[in-house]
Amino acid sequence: MPYILNLATLVLITFIISSCNQTTDNSDNISHDSKANKIVTTQDTTPKVTGIGGIFFFSEDPEKTKKWYSENLGLETNEWGSSFEFRNANRPDEINYLQWSPFKKGSSYFAPSKKEFMINYRVQNIEGLVKQLKSNGVTVLDSIDTYDYGKFIHIMDAEGNKIELWEPIDSIFTEMGGKTTK
Repeated sequence: MPYILNLATLVLITFIISSCNQTTDNSDNISHDSKANKIVTTQDTTPKVTGIGGIFFFSEDPEKTKKWYSENLGLETNEWGSSFEFRNANRPDEINYLQWSPFKKGSSYFAPSKKEFMINYRVQNIEGLVKQLKSNGVTVLDSIDTYDYGKFIHIMDAEGNKIELWEPIDSIFTEMGGKTTK
């Protein structure tokens, strides 16, 4: 196993070095300053979904469900479910999170949807996205709520599924610590 780990580390280091030695710009988000020979990264602010932020579903007994997933599938669970930790593809040093949560069957949190699940999507520029959604005639259920860990709003899709949109501040979860599923 150490050999595989060392080989993987060597491949990663080689990739990083070769990426740093590139002299042409292959990305819309990176520009090169030839005088100072430094790379300047700009952040994409296009209003859009960037990933899955959470999977929420009804359960007859959420505590029993969390225990089963912990014991049988190795999820690190807490009072809300499980926080899955992953790396941001565009900023690999940044830790991001996805929340998995069973809700007591019949919870009003999914209303007005009649479905037994709700998906939370990670978004960037939630204000711009809400403006765009409203101009497209999408049903926006509430206003943007802001918390220390991000901004949230709920919409309905064309099939009547309630969707939660989340512009996260992942660093708050990292600072909080605690066990995560990796």
